[in-house]
Amino acid sequence: MEKPMKRILTAVIFLLLAVPQLALAIRIKDIASFNGVRDNQLIGYGLVVGLNGTGDSDQTKFPVQSLTNMLERMGITINRSDIKVKNVAAVMVTADLPPFVKQGTQIDVLVSSAGDAKSLAGGTLLMAPLKGADGQVYAVAQGAVLTNSFSYGGQAASVQKNHPTAGRVPNGALVERELPNVLTGQGQLRLNLHQPDFTTATRIARAVNEKFNAPVASCSDPGAVLMTVPDAYRGRVVEFVADMERLEVRPDSPAKVVLNERTGTIVIGDNVRISTVAVSHGNLTLFVKETPQVSQPAPLSKTGETVVVPRTSVKVTEGGGGLAVVKEGASIGEVVRALNALGVTPRDLIGILQAIKAAGAMQAELSVI
Repeated sequence: MEKPMKRILTAVIFLLLAVPQLALAIRIKDIASFNGVRDNQLIGYGLVVGLNGTGDSDQTKFPVQSLTNMLERMGITINRSDIKVKNVAAVMVTADLPPFVKQGTQIDVLVSSAGDAKSLAGGTLLMAPLKGADGQVYAVAQGAVLTNSFSYGGQAASVQKNHPTAGRVPNGALVERELPNVLTGQGQLRLNLHQPDFTTATRIARAVNEKFNAPVASCSDPGAVLMTVPDAYRGRVVEFVADMERLEVRPDSPAKVVLNERTGTIVIGDNVRISTVAVSHGNLTLFVKETPQVSQPAPLSKTGETVVVPRTSVKVTEGGGGLAVVKEGASIGEVVRALNALGVTPRDLIGILQAIKAAGAMQAELSVI
């Protein structure tokens, strides 16, 4: 009976020691991406029609010119000076083209007013081609604009919710041109880390090599890991990527403390350490009160005049902040408990952390935003 119990206790202790490490492990696909596998930005110009008198005014010339050109392409010839409408607005249309998206796929588009329109609510975006940085048309957008807002008012008052001059067309663009497949025929891939780090890159390369039992990955710099497709995966790059990106590693990060003096927010990283240091913190409060008094002459007096006599009271209170010892912290929890023992507010704690850093007792980068 004793041996099974010892084995069970040994297994429990092993799990307790392993769980914290496993909890910190993150998939490779969440901290890195392959070179060339990214979104591409698209932009276009279009017209939104069907607005209830909230479109561009006559002072905005280009919406009227755009409407005239569109009508001429449809075989309708009209004089530009005869067009006076308030239910049309010129807009800029933007979208993100995901990698490996196929022709006919629908993507969301954002619509933003380019003129002086008051609202795009209830409007419909007419067919607008979306171009990439190379000038090629990759998608065409059209559909009803959703703003999730309203704006009403009169001459003296108005009410508005959210932003009525910008909206969204869900699945409003059809992909017409596909991006080239950067993985086709590749024998070597480059994995770019979202946050470059020497330790994280080394851990990724080690995990990949252990997974495939071969020197597949190598670190070229802290921001990239080069991978050679194994012979068993020749012609099956997608399967290799799928097996590789599911691997879990524990990313490393530098010790850093972020302070926001405007909001009093303090963020302390996991690797922050503080050496033993003595800290004294006191508050100085100055209270100034003005109580002027009015001095008048005696009743029925023929001499004298009414004057205001100033009365000022000043009170100074200084807090009795004693000298406290902040012991060396071996973990983030111990550091927080030591700082909380001072009993100060977050804004006072910002000054204390800056002073500890200036004294050389904080082994971390201090960033003030």
